[in-house]
Amino acid sequence: MNKAQLVEAVAEQLGGRKAAAEAVDAVLDTMVRAVVAGDRVSVTGFGTFEKVDRSARFARNPQTGEKVKVKKTAVPRFRPGQGFKDLVSGSKKLPKEGPSVKKAPKGSLTPGKSGTTAAVKRAATKRAATAAAAAPAKRTAAKKATTAAKTTAAKTTAAKKTTATAAKKATAVKKTAAAGKTTAAKKTTAVKKATPAKTTAAAKKAAPAKKATATAKKTAPAKKTATRKTTARRSTAK
Repeated sequence: MNKAQLVEAVAEQLGGRKAAAEAVDAVLDTMVRAVVAGDRVSVTGFGTFEKVDRSARFARNPQTGEKVKVKKTAVPRFRPGQGFKDLVSGSKKLPKEGPSVKKAPKGSLTPGKSGTTAAVKRAATKRAATAAAAAPAKRTAAKKATTAAKTTAAKTTAAKKTTATAAKKATAVKKTAAAGKTTAAKKTTAVKKATPAKTTAAAKKAAPAKKATATAKKTAPAKKTATRKTTARRSTAK
């Protein structure tokens, strides 16, 4: 019997294939989740499903006879109940109608520590606790990432501003130096141009003075000679 046939068989009792399929899926899913979580699923008269850990061991390959190392693992295990064993062995007859296994004792379906509902609840609680524990870590990581991104952006902006300021200052210094050189060159040129002009003017002023001095020197002996001649004439006349 496969799953489809199982659903059909259950549908005859429930009166609908859709409801039967949902019921079968719900039962199987609940049992699998409970066993994976490490809980034991025990159904009175039917059997018990549980998770068993197998340690690492050496096995033998049946085809080659070679030794093979098997890693540590976990496997599901089913242990049939006594009622199930009795029916299979034939020590008890299978009833024509009604449940093949004993009904659960009164009060045994109340959720307890070993009940399937409790196992599912514990599994859900574990998942919720894990998610709740991981949430603050995720938020903290997101905050740190955001802060780091903001800090990096701020540093980059500050570096750009500093570079721009330094470039502006360097440009201003270059312009000032160039202006200073131009001004000094203009002053030097002006001094050079003014110096010949002053020298020429001084030479022009000095030239008449030299000529007058030379004329005075020439005139002075002539006057002395004339005076001497006049004195001699006066002496002769007397």
